[in-house]
Amino acid sequence: MKKPKNFEDGLARLELILEKENTPLNESLKLYSEAAELVAYCNATLDAAQLQIEEIDAKLQPGAAQEELS
Repeated sequence: MKKPKNFEDGLARLELILEKENTPLNESLKLYSEAAELVAYCNATLDAAQLQIEEIDAKLQPGAAQEELS
C-alpha cells in the first residue's frame, strides 16, 4: 500500500474500500489488507494529533508557565 499523503486521503481511500460490493475473493483479500493498513495509519495519525492537543492544553494550564521557568 502506498502511504496516504495525509489523514484525509487515507480516510477517503478507506471509505472507498468499504463501499465496494461484489468483489472477487482475491480482490477482497487485497482490499482487506489495504483497509487494515489504512486503519492503522489513521489511528496513528489521530493518536499523534491527540498528543499534540494534550501538550497544547498542558501549556495553557494555569501555572504551566511557572513550571517551565523552574
